Amino acid sequence: MPGPVAGTFFYFYLIVDIFSRKIVGWEVHEREGAELAAALIRQAVLAERCITRPLVLHADNGSPKKGAPMKVTMEKQGITASYSRPRVSNDNPFSEALFRTCKYRPNWPAKGFATKAGAQAWVKSLAI
Repeated sequence: MPGPVAGTFFYFYLIVDIFSRKIVGWEVHEREGAELAAALIRQAVLAERCITRPLVLHADNGSPKKGAPMKVTMEKQGITASYSRPRVSNDNPFSEALFRTCKYRPNWPAKGFATKAGAQAWVKSLAI
């Protein structure tokens, strides 16, 4: 998500249940990080009460998704990891379609989000 100055960004973390298309967790952060992704996974698993069910999490090949905090969290939660194929940009069509839909909404700020709180409020306004 574009930030207030060219070249700055906010990072939209999103977990979608592919079966139901339900968004089970999301966050906006000022940086990418495995510990931020891990915290979101813990929060989503608790909120959905799916601790004892077998889960698979599909993610891109970014370093935050393959970092130690993320791997440890997934192991503790009993989640099997699935990653996109290398150099393939369309391997996660459900999330990619959702991100594209967000970017083409009429109220998407062309000049970027002024603050992290503003970006979070915008995502929350989507009734996710």
